[in-house]
Amino acid sequence: MAGKFQGKSILVAGGTGALGRAVVMSFLDESAGVAVTYRRQEEFDALKQSVGSNAQLEGHQVDVTDEDAVRRMTEAIVRKTERIDALVNAVGGYAGGVTLWETESKVFAQMLALNLNSGYVLSRLIVPVMVKQGSGAIVNVAARAALDHPARAAAYAASKAGAVAMINSLAAELKGTGVRVNSVLPSIIDSDANRRAMPKADFTKWPKPDEIARVILFLCSEEAELIHGASIPVYGNN
Repeated sequence: MAGKFQGKSILVAGGTGALGRAVVMSFLDESAGVAVTYRRQEEFDALKQSVGSNAQLEGHQVDVTDEDAVRRMTEAIVRKTERIDALVNAVGGYAGGVTLWETESKVFAQMLALNLNSGYVLSRLIVPVMVKQGSGAIVNVAARAALDHPARAAAYAASKAGAVAMINSLAAELKGTGVRVNSVLPSIIDSDANRRAMPKADFTKWPKPDEIARVILFLCSEEAELIHGASIPVYGNN
């Protein structure tokens, strides 16, 4: 049976992480063709093995903060599919546990690169494609910390807050174009890495990757055609 995204071309940046994988699987389950970016070949190989050989999945080993690399990837996708119907940016990273004045410059720069610059570069190269085709949906994954700014996570909070502000401005710029842009703000995601980092936490309160993926899938669907410029909290039971 055909899914609601049959014939659609989807790009999931960071598609091999805990959340990215769940997003990829959700789109594939709805018959989409999905391209993903990844950094480690073994992670993409594992994703391919888990989805099976019949899935419409392709990978691009790309640093999404590298504008030239993202341009080449975008051109390759458009040559093959002639369009990009949705972009999900699940690229990101976390650093914390120290005060702002103890945060090393390279760590601060890394947070800005992963959590803010990635969305800028992807938008810069992919928004023109969507504007030209007159349609498209973009979902940028930010974090609860973009609004609730915790101690000992200033670089992370600043980068996520900046990402939300950037996407809100982009949404204002795209009014009337047929392209919709939104953010999702998860709290701590129930992933293996987070469980290892916080073994004494109550995992039942954390939103699971597939739960967040369902929100993202909705925002990319025609059912969400009236949602534009929103920042959707996905906090679980916290």
